[in-house]
Amino acid sequence: MKNTFFIAMAMCGLLFFSCKENKDEKPLAQVETVQSADFDYNLESFGDIKVLRYQIPGWEKLTLKEQKLVYYLTQAGLAGRDIMWDQNYRYNLTIRKALENVYTNYKGDKTTDDWKNFETYLKRVWFSNGIHHHYSNEKLKPDFSSDYLKQLLTDTNTTLEGEAFDVIFNDKDSKKVNQAKGVDNVLESAVNFYGPDVTNKDVENFYSKKKSPDPKKPLSFGLNSKLVKENGQLKELVYKSGGLYGSAIDKIVEWLEKAQGVAENKAQGDALGLLIQYYKTGDLQTWDDYNVAWTGATEGNIDYINSFIEVYNDPLGYRGSYETVIQINDFDMSEKMAVLTENAQWFEDNSPLMEEHKKDSVVGVTYKVVNVAGEAGDSSPSTPIGVNLPNANWIRAAVGSKSVSLGNIIEAYNNAGSTGRLKEFVNDSTELELEEKYGQLADKLHTALHEVIGHASGQLNPGVGETKETLKTYASTLEEGRADLVGLYYLYNPKLQELGLVDDWKKVGMAAYDGYIRNGLMTQLIRLNLGDNVEEAHMRNRQWVSAWVFEKGKADNVIEKITRDGKTYYNINDYEKLHELFGQLLRETQRIKSEGDYAAVEKLVETYGVKVDQNLHKEILERNKQFTSAPYSGFVNPVLVPKMGANDEIESFTIEQPKTFAEQMMFYSKNYSNLPATN
Repeated sequence: MKNTFFIAMAMCGLLFFSCKENKDEKPLAQVETVQSADFDYNLESFGDIKVLRYQIPGWEKLTLKEQKLVYYLTQAGLAGRDIMWDQNYRYNLTIRKALENVYTNYKGDKTTDDWKNFETYLKRVWFSNGIHHHYSNEKLKPDFSSDYLKQLLTDTNTTLEGEAFDVIFNDKDSKKVNQAKGVDNVLESAVNFYGPDVTNKDVENFYSKKKSPDPKKPLSFGLNSKLVKENGQLKELVYKSGGLYGSAIDKIVEWLEKAQGVAENKAQGDALGLLIQYYKTGDLQTWDDYNVAWTGATEGNIDYINSFIEVYNDPLGYRGSYETVIQINDFDMSEKMAVLTENAQWFEDNSPLMEEHKKDSVVGVTYKVVNVAGEAGDSSPSTPIGVNLPNANWIRAAVGSKSVSLGNIIEAYNNAGSTGRLKEFVNDSTELELEEKYGQLADKLHTALHEVIGHASGQLNPGVGETKETLKTYASTLEEGRADLVGLYYLYNPKLQELGLVDDWKKVGMAAYDGYIRNGLMTQLIRLNLGDNVEEAHMRNRQWVSAWVFEKGKADNVIEKITRDGKTYYNINDYEKLHELFGQLLRETQRIKSEGDYAAVEKLVETYGVKVDQNLHKEILERNKQFTSAPYSGFVNPVLVPKMGANDEIESFTIEQPKTFAEQMMFYSKNYSNLPATN
């Protein structure tokens, strides 16, 4: 499970120069070495995107063997980069290859508005790993005509025709993931997890017949496959060596085998071996065996996330998107935050959940602050700031989970922003002062509590199926809201000060509550076009949590809606009662999950999380026009450059930074295009 900031952040996997492992790779031109206290986190902006950079603290403290491990894991991630593009939409690779050929070979006038709009469109496509917006799921609209694109294609001898050309400009496949109520979500979603004629009913019927060998350890059916119809019969195309995406997976395996050869310890090496076996076979039992081994492999300086994992892009929550995150432990921060895992049982015992929904024993929970060294797939360019895995409920209960906060990503984000938008939407100077003094700490703690305590808390009732089966399209937003509520409930609690995590628990909690309500009811609306409903799972959960407590607290004026000079503000009058309301809603969301109550989650989300007050939305958009800072942020990656020594062996690395977003994207396409345009 992932957690994100209000402004979506992103980054890509690491680049590398040619070495003996892959002599065909081409060097990246025009890079600069940047590792200093004067580091500039801002790179460039286009459309609604701001591209940032980040450093890798602690890299120099790693041994050469550990640096090689990071390098090989990063290359494994990038080797599968095109998988995410194809998963997002069936024509993405065809379109990308054509647009990049135009970008590389066009010799005409590049000073015109049309060409500048073409460049912006291509950058937006790169950022979203396809032609649908990375967050809203809406199809990106080019600000140039089809005739202009046809001319560019002709001038560069590029082929892009038929439906792959038309879909750039027409209304077909307009939404990557459609979570709307009352429609066939699979048919109406452009995401390439299903054949174009597969329906909701087809999916539900197909998987209702699947039975796990051990019902207490349900396999993650559908996680690593595409469901299609062949001659009227449903069939899974499994992602594996020799199967769907096999050419890219074989490259992933090559790099993972190199990584296994420099593993820090036996547990880490054994887990990598199981991951390799899973990629080779596509066997879901092997996937579970790997997750058990990976969860237990907690020693060492390096860790990683790799494979088909999060299911947010599947409207029915079965299929995992490809992603990788390579992590270097931040020992100082991890030691400071270890107190959360040490007290996980206290948080569970003292939560407002019904007793039957609490875990008697919270096992195997680990939490680390890490510095990212590379990401790819669904984590790039739009990255989480915190992750808790594995996702299987039975593994969490029996074995435990790993939670991480991506420290250098959060640091880069915090150092690249401005306070102008904040000052516009806070109600008064007190709220502003709280946010400026305690807001960053509150965000970090909320991420930690969300991932460590939130996702690890609670349990399903005996006999209740997995949430993707019981709660269906609402499973993801319910789970993210539930984890948010755990964090919110404990952010306003003296226990945090007792544990030494804060100096003033009440003010940190107040800042956290102010920020959450301000975002959930107002500022996140700048991400939407006027007239849109809320679709994305995290945006939905922030709205239904905020709107529910606002409505339930009206009688006591817990949160006051204020209009001043034609502008709307929300002011929290009673933090104690708001804390109680968060606890009540947490209790109910856990009940819904534990009992698999579809009717209740549908009512909760549809009543509070989907519809937008259009008058308020219009006002928010007007107030936001004064700010030039883009609402979404993403990252290019540092470049790991190996230095070769005797016998063509790596003897050291340097870290460099790409100068432009386009430079990195074109390098990736040149060196990591391991899939054909059509799969």
